[in-house]
Amino acid sequence: MRITFLGTGSAMPTGERFQTGILVQEDGRTLLIDCGAGVLQRLQQSGVGYENVSTVLLTHHHLDHVADLLPLMKARWLAGEDHLEIVGPQGTKALVDDLLDVYEYMQDKLEVQVREVVPGEFTVAGFDVSAYETRHSVPCLAYRFGDLFTFSGDSEAFAGLANFAEGSAIFAHDCSFPDDVDVSNHPTPDALGRELAGRELGRVYLTHLYPHTEGRHDEMLESITAHYDGDVRFAEDLQTVSVE
Repeated sequence: MRITFLGTGSAMPTGERFQTGILVQEDGRTLLIDCGAGVLQRLQQSGVGYENVSTVLLTHHHLDHVADLLPLMKARWLAGEDHLEIVGPQGTKALVDDLLDVYEYMQDKLEVQVREVVPGEFTVAGFDVSAYETRHSVPCLAYRFGDLFTFSGDSEAFAGLANFAEGSAIFAHDCSFPDDVDVSNHPTPDALGRELAGRELGRVYLTHLYPHTEGRHDEMLESITAHYDGDVRFAEDLQTVSVE
């Protein structure tokens, strides 16, 4: 399995980090998780291209996770593609319908198939996926791909999510702010480290990084590793990780 971090930033993107998007590829199958602003450009830079992304799996509906959804539809239409499947938590159909109501000219350009999922197991783009509800300001799902990869989506750090991810070779987790930022709905490094303590994980990648984290990576890692002794790294845009 190849996991490519297309966007590792947040609702306040930096020049180096675009908004959330992760590409999962295995045995000719391709799945895009989330589609924030800049993901369309990163798809082209990755060499995969929007022509090869026919399924998008959304963690939740905040703007920094869906902003490039309509641009992806339009780019695929202009490239001669005729369909797009969009899968996500409850409310995804209403979101897509509302977007297409605003841009009526796009309504008949593609065959858009929308499917809503709940916590539990399902199949998407040929991948067997498990979903788990996170702790965020809106309904949000974390997704696990067998023992290879788990993505937290946006969430506070808590034991249930750490349990859900345990045993994963790669765990990408929201770590939006350093410890001195008072925040809810996202974790700080200390909180994340405490919840990861004692868990068996191959490697943890930190993502959904706000500008507040720039220049503070070392102290954030120290805060996490004060509790958790595993391999923790910061994800970077266009970084690809392979795992078997």
